[in-house]
Amino acid sequence: MAQSSTFPEVVELNVGGQVYVTRFETLTAVPRSLLWTKFTQCTPADLPKDSKGRFFFDRDGFLFRYILDYLRDSELFLPEFFKERKRLQKEADFFQLPELSRRLAVASKDSSSAEDSGEPEEAELTSPVTSSSSSDRPLRSPGGNSGYITIGYRGTYTIGRDIQADAKFRRVARITVCGKISLAKEVFGETLNESRDPDRPPDKYTARYYLKYNFLEQAFDRLAETGFHMVACNSTGTCSYGSNDPSEDKLWTSYTEYVFCR
Repeated sequence: MAQSSTFPEVVELNVGGQVYVTRFETLTAVPRSLLWTKFTQCTPADLPKDSKGRFFFDRDGFLFRYILDYLRDSELFLPEFFKERKRLQKEADFFQLPELSRRLAVASKDSSSAEDSGEPEEAELTSPVTSSSSSDRPLRSPGGNSGYITIGYRGTYTIGRDIQADAKFRRVARITVCGKISLAKEVFGETLNESRDPDRPPDKYTARYYLKYNFLEQAFDRLAETGFHMVACNSTGTCSYGSNDPSEDKLWTSYTEYVFCR
C-alpha cells in the first residue's frame, strides 16, 4: 500500500481537459471511492498523466467540479435550473460515490414533482462525509426554463495572394454572451467571465459577459448539451489590404452573432 506522502499535499488534475487544483485530503475524503483508491492504493507512477504531469481522468470536466464540492463541503448547492442531474449521477457512479448517486436519483424524482406542481426549489445536497444528521435530506432543484442566448465574436483572417492559402484563419479575440443572467450561468458555469458586469441579479439581462476560452465549437457544445438549438445567425465583414499594394494579402475583419433558443 502506498503512503499518502508519495502524493503532494496539493494535487493537480486534468479531468476531460479541465484543470483542477485541490488538496490530497479532499480526493481521499470518502473511503473506498474511486479517488480514494487511486490516491491511497497506488503510487503517482501508476496513474496516467497529461503532458504537463497532471493526473488525468477521461471524464466530464465540467461536472467534476460538483464532485469536488461534494467531497470538500458539508453541502452542495447546484445552480438554479440545473439540467444535468442524470449526467452528474452517472459521474457519481463512476467515482464510486453511492450516497451522492442515491441523493441525485431522489432529487430527480422530487424535481419532476416540483415541476408538475409549479413550485421550484433551490438545489441543495448534504454530504455524508461531513454531516450525518441530515443524511436523508433530498436534493431539489427547479426545472429548466426557456429563453434565448446570443453568442457573438469578432474575428480576423487573412487571404493570401494564392487564394488557396490562408494565414491566421479565423482569429477570434473574444466570444461574448448576451442574454438572461440565470441562463448564461446555467450553460457556461465557471467558464463565464462576469468581470465586466458583476453582481447582476439572475433575473436580469446582460450583453457584457464573455467566455474564458476562444473556441466557438466549445461554446456550441455547451449550448447543445443544455438543450439549446441555433435559430438564427448573421455576420458583417470588411476587407482591407495590408498596404496600398493590391498584390499584398487581404485582411478580413468580421463580426458574427449566433442566436440559440431553448
